[in-house]
Amino acid sequence: MKYVLIGAGPAGVRAAETLRKEDPTSEITLVGGEPGAPYARMAIPYVLNKSITESGALQRKADLHYDIQGIRYLNRKALKVHARADGGTVDLDDGSSLDYDRLLVATGSSPSLPPIPGTDLPGVVTCWTLADARAIAEKLQPGNRVVMVGAGFVAGVCMKSLVGTGVKLSVIAGRAGQILRTMMAPTGSSMMQRWLEERGVDVITTGRTERIETGPSGPRLVMDTRVIEADLIILATGVKPNVSFLEGTGAQIDQGVVVDHFMRTTVPHVYAAGDVAQGRDFSTGEWVVHALQPTATEHGRIAALNMAGKTLPYRGSLSMNVLDIGGLISHTFGQWQGVEGGEMVEEVDEENFLYTRLCFKGERMVGAITIGNCNHVGAIRGLIQTRRPLGEWKDKLMHNPHKVMAAFVDLGQHRALPATAAA
Repeated sequence: MKYVLIGAGPAGVRAAETLRKEDPTSEITLVGGEPGAPYARMAIPYVLNKSITESGALQRKADLHYDIQGIRYLNRKALKVHARADGGTVDLDDGSSLDYDRLLVATGSSPSLPPIPGTDLPGVVTCWTLADARAIAEKLQPGNRVVMVGAGFVAGVCMKSLVGTGVKLSVIAGRAGQILRTMMAPTGSSMMQRWLEERGVDVITTGRTERIETGPSGPRLVMDTRVIEADLIILATGVKPNVSFLEGTGAQIDQGVVVDHFMRTTVPHVYAAGDVAQGRDFSTGEWVVHALQPTATEHGRIAALNMAGKTLPYRGSLSMNVLDIGGLISHTFGQWQGVEGGEMVEEVDEENFLYTRLCFKGERMVGAITIGNCNHVGAIRGLIQTRRPLGEWKDKLMHNPHKVMAAFVDLGQHRALPATAAA
């Protein structure tokens, strides 16, 4: 059996290792589009703030790991997939091609640039690759002016490395009106904005970005309300799935590559996993893209098992985001916006930057947000993922959301008892 895996992120690496375990004699080729060994993109902020070196970002630290596993690793980009009923071929950017019996698409996403002039000027970068990290690190000198265009999740991850460096940071949320709008309730967003502003960050929530141009000493951001001179402009306005090489295959593309419960695409013998795949959401049952490393890793494992002949459905991933912005840590889980006909409780401590929001549907917790309080996030996640009926704990949590750990422990003990003992 010949397996080809396009994309060397967490999904591709886990899939390759799983295939080797399940099919010891198979031929496995892992194709990565960036120079060097496979690394974890979520480690980039830690490279920027020098918590780790670039080698610390590698997914597997052992020398010759892939050789030892019998996995052929190629630093190439996929240009075109030619699918057949019994397999197919993949054209690479060096003019070569790979035959496959089973193909995994795990190519992730790439930055989606704003539709304005000047995004290709010197001093304008994204925050997505190790090469980007090197370019950003050169400008992280005290007093330098750094402008970040975008205030969503990608921007929030990058901000972790910028706050506290001494740079003069401006964050452009623009017409969104609030930072982290797609992953945070307005109360929490306002709290996080105030946290940033108290640490010297200029958060701009009004105005439209019109263009980037060359200024006297670096790039210049031109808005309809102001002009901002900069030493570095970081574009963090979202991402798009890397799927151009699938054109003409018949693969269904929506938010990402559409897959079924077994991570199969609409093309025979072609599977998808990770940020590029539109997989099942645990909470809603809908098919969405969850750009999360744990989700990518599990996608890769499930896809590989099915590629190797197992029949293992994917039950869905829990929407979950964790952000550390200058020391203020937030978590969002599941349906944090609440659900129709459901209930919600919030507790806010503005002075100490503490915020908890729990959302319920009937007797079950379906979503949550926490800011500044990490003690009980494991219990919150557990209560949501197990879909455990809360019983009398529902009212207790509505009156005091900080009792989630007690609820989790108590309900876990009751669940472990035999039916006769629990009656």
